[in-house]
Amino acid sequence: MTLRIGNASGFYGDRFDAVREMLTGGPLDVLTGDYLAELTMLILGRDRARDPRLGYARTFLRQLEEGLGLAAERGVRIVTNAGGLNPAALADAVRELSDRVGVPVRVAHVEGDDLLDRGWGPGVVAAHAYLGGAGIAACLRAGADVVVAGRVTDAALVTGPAAAHFGWTAEDRDALAGAVVAGHVLECGTQATGGNYSFFTEHDIVHPGFPVAEIHADGSSVISKHPGTGGAVTVGTVTAQLLYETAGGRYAGPDVTARLDTARLTRLDRDRVRIDGVRGEAPPPTLKVGLNRLGGHRNEVVFVLTGLNIEAKAALVREQMERALAKSRPAEVRWTLARTDRADAAVEEEASALLRLVVRDPDPDAVGRAVSSAAVELGLAGYPGFHLTAPPGKGAPYGVFEAAYVAAGSVPHTAVLDDGRRIPVPPPTQTAELTELPEPPLPEPLPPGPTRRVPLGTVAGARSGDKGGSANVGLWARGEDAWRWLAHTLTVRRFQELLPETRPLTVTRHVLPNLRALNFTVDGLLGEGVGAQARFDPQAKALGEWLRSRHLEIPEMLL
Repeated sequence: MTLRIGNASGFYGDRFDAVREMLTGGPLDVLTGDYLAELTMLILGRDRARDPRLGYARTFLRQLEEGLGLAAERGVRIVTNAGGLNPAALADAVRELSDRVGVPVRVAHVEGDDLLDRGWGPGVVAAHAYLGGAGIAACLRAGADVVVAGRVTDAALVTGPAAAHFGWTAEDRDALAGAVVAGHVLECGTQATGGNYSFFTEHDIVHPGFPVAEIHADGSSVISKHPGTGGAVTVGTVTAQLLYETAGGRYAGPDVTARLDTARLTRLDRDRVRIDGVRGEAPPPTLKVGLNRLGGHRNEVVFVLTGLNIEAKAALVREQMERALAKSRPAEVRWTLARTDRADAAVEEEASALLRLVVRDPDPDAVGRAVSSAAVELGLAGYPGFHLTAPPGKGAPYGVFEAAYVAAGSVPHTAVLDDGRRIPVPPPTQTAELTELPEPPLPEPLPPGPTRRVPLGTVAGARSGDKGGSANVGLWARGEDAWRWLAHTLTVRRFQELLPETRPLTVTRHVLPNLRALNFTVDGLLGEGVGAQARFDPQAKALGEWLRSRHLEIPEMLL
């Protein structure tokens, strides 16, 4: 029997109406909502520091004002990680809402991920282990209508309901791995239905629908969306999402290590893509712990340089600002010049470049008025045409993300039922250390022939994202010949030539022939994580599109 799981949120702040759209748009058995990310945990940690009753995604409660009744009418169970840092408080809030709107539901929650009391050092505001789906499964088996979790893996929102529905155990690794892959496709919502997609011009994505996974007893699935909704589900959109924030052929999680290199994608019909063939291996013996701490204070000033002598204007303002800051120089001072200007521009903005100053320091005063006043005081004493993109303000705190690892058996994973019963969730009995797979054989190279210098994106799609301080860029070819060319051409060396920012960093290439894809990880590109805002594109979301825009010699037979 097929289990239909839909998604209604890919992040805290996603489309508010998606819960109603998914509950009214077509049949579902389970509706999930993913509200957490590394940066979100920092935001929720600061909320909880101000009020111990908070620490969860409050938007979810507002969505349930209407959604709880719709779900009850249609027999849809709701599973979410909106509990964030305080799943017990959100579960209580859902019960209060249930009484207020007159819709009786059984609410359970999962806890044990919060490890803040283990002493991680100064400044840590949140420390959470990434749990698997077993606690969610225990809640559903006990009859819960709504399950609230904290920091589970994104895919656990699918593996938990699937394991409960089909009766899987930890030994059903291939089935669990298939559900992990389906969960990874669903977790970012409309990224699976044409959002954030390289070839977006080929589809109507003004208002894309959210994805649905039809899970089968063997773990295979069909990715689709509700009839009549916007966007598209294609092999390309599913491939893009499979590459998002992953690396090589082994995708480790607390339930199972899924072999992404074994996944097969098949178009069944319009907006229907089958995923099968996924193999599973024993999970690693440790759980990842996300540590979020306050790293200090940060300020930013962006100077607009217009017209002629851009380099000289940049040099002048740098010298003036460095002189002003010499008495109390912040711990970190970083300048970047973006040459967005054009010669002989017909629009003033197109004649302008942006000089960005970013300062960081543990002391808020060192990056506050001292910096903003120094910038403003140059208004009549600096380069010609002086102005800023916005008035500088006082410094703001920034976060730092780190990953640690603890033994899976040391984490008290627990399902807490509506009647107060607590069900401990045992760790896996079989584990395996995670190792890199050897690079698979490459396809035969294309024969020599004429080439043309055009953008890489002419023949390849990309999706990129963040993992702590690292970034990943996945690229896939749109045909077998293009794959033969891509696999031999886009080496690590060529990648670093095309993206010069990556040259001093460690770049690793992973080959995924089943997906006709390459996945590159770039260690350290994002500094200390998204919260630190280390670069212009702090989450590396556009890194792949930058790569696609770079020109190189491409065989004419592919064009």
